[in-house]
Amino acid sequence: MIDSHCHLAGEEFAADLPAVVARARAAGLRGALCILEAGNAAESARAVTVRGAWPEVRVSTGIHPHHASAYAGCVADAAATVRDSVRREQACAIGEVGLDYHYDVSPRDVQQEVFRAQIAVAAELGLPLVIHTREAADDTFRLLAEAPAQIGGVFHCFTGDEVMARRALDLGFHLSFAGIVTFPKSAALREAARLTPADRLLVETDSPFLAPVPFRGRRNEPAYVAEVYRTLAELRGEAVGELAVQVTRNFDALFAARRPGTADK
Repeated sequence: MIDSHCHLAGEEFAADLPAVVARARAAGLRGALCILEAGNAAESARAVTVRGAWPEVRVSTGIHPHHASAYAGCVADAAATVRDSVRREQACAIGEVGLDYHYDVSPRDVQQEVFRAQIAVAAELGLPLVIHTREAADDTFRLLAEAPAQIGGVFHCFTGDEVMARRALDLGFHLSFAGIVTFPKSAALREAARLTPADRLLVETDSPFLAPVPFRGRRNEPAYVAEVYRTLAELRGEAVGELAVQVTRNFDALFAARRPGTADK
């Protein structure tokens, strides 16, 4: 199994990271994608520890929409920060990036400009995007459609319905499902999970957030992704093992491991 989106370099895991990794491996996880905030020196330093504890972990880096306001009026700096972070972290993707109109931590126009700049960097470097979109689907799709070149990636922690799923799939993106799909009141999301083609499906925890049933209320961690796999397999009428093999194949195809310098184009 693979956890296609987690925040293992966050402070939440600093005290017991070796135990978290041991539980993940015991649960059958082969690896994970660790999300880093571009320009966050403390998180970058913790990522070194994460890689030491779990060498199979890959990294994605980008500017979250909540932090877009730091680049108001200087969007070129946002692009430069992401480029530098990709090189330093040997990142295999850019993200998580996108738009969040639920909290509006950053002004919407600034979010859009920073997202647009990062889409351009992804096209420039030939890297997939890890998309965060909340209550901002129309603007997210509009900006992706304006991309300077063909790009791909994943809508992480997908929470949309069948219509939104088809829009994302039509653009060539993958959909990644997290613990929310295990929640009782997730009928529309479950339908989206059913219709997602096998070769476009990813599975994640988004840990330390959104622990799945039966772990709701606890800190989420990669080991718990097994519950998401079980739920998805049941929904789709598949064996868990077969689903895990397909998702791992999808992960490897989308997030090719990178060596130093391979993102420099």
